[in-house]
Amino acid sequence: MATIAKTVVATGASSGLGFELVKQLLAQAQPYKFILGARDTKRTQAAFDELKYDGSKHSLTIFPLELSNLKTVKTFSQQTLEKLGQDKIDYLLLNAAIAKNADEPGPNGSRWSEAYIVNHLSQHYLIHLLREKLEESRSRIVVVSSGAVRGVEDPSLLENDVKSASKTERSVYSATKFIQLLGAHWWRRQLKGKCDVVAVSPGLIPGTGLPRGTKMQLPVNHPDAKSVPEGAQSILRAFTRDDFPEDPEQIFLTSWGEWWPKDVYKLTLDKNLQDKWCPSKDEIEKEEGINA
Repeated sequence: MATIAKTVVATGASSGLGFELVKQLLAQAQPYKFILGARDTKRTQAAFDELKYDGSKHSLTIFPLELSNLKTVKTFSQQTLEKLGQDKIDYLLLNAAIAKNADEPGPNGSRWSEAYIVNHLSQHYLIHLLREKLEESRSRIVVVSSGAVRGVEDPSLLENDVKSASKTERSVYSATKFIQLLGAHWWRRQLKGKCDVVAVSPGLIPGTGLPRGTKMQLPVNHPDAKSVPEGAQSILRAFTRDDFPEDPEQIFLTSWGEWWPKDVYKLTLDKNLQDKWCPSKDEIEKEEGINA
């Protein structure tokens, strides 16, 4: 009897950790159906074609997705649902991220910085758009987080730090990843009993394009540095681990395979803060000028 293919919908899989993760899954005996969002679909398709994976076992579809433009997020969700038909989503991987300061005006007239929109708002919006299918599928949502969440000491400064042209001297990357983790907790509450939500850190990975165009330094010789394949394996553990802690708020899987104690990210457990940074679908569409 043929093994049923598992479906993965993913952001941030055109290069770096996400590309490596898909590459590793394409080498498995388990069949997979991938639906990926990418800015440059032709380049991404060519990169995967070079892997010469078994197309009789796996399928890979790439749709345009520019996460700084929420209108493309809506189109991507529509194309994804049409492609899926009656099939379910086994895994939703939210891996896309940029490390960029907030010195410039927001994209498409937004009051928010590009880093905030890409790292949190657009992928939060994507969950809203796919929510019905995710619930029906009892999907696992894997949010690629970062130890950088510990860089936020005063959440009251978040709004100033992630708005457009804020010119903050604090880390915008830490702020956006902190807010992203607030979102993971919020969705864990919203989807309780329907979907599993896991946040995972791939570790310190110098070999990705994350710092591109920034002053952010990821030292190759750091004692905790991991290779891109190792980082992808850390994320993949979040796909399969079912030894969830009894405490439902303990959702963060470390790069060394342990569930992080809550005191490490205790500031993200504030439910009022989670609610503040997790707008509804309608609120997002109204603020960002997206037609229903």
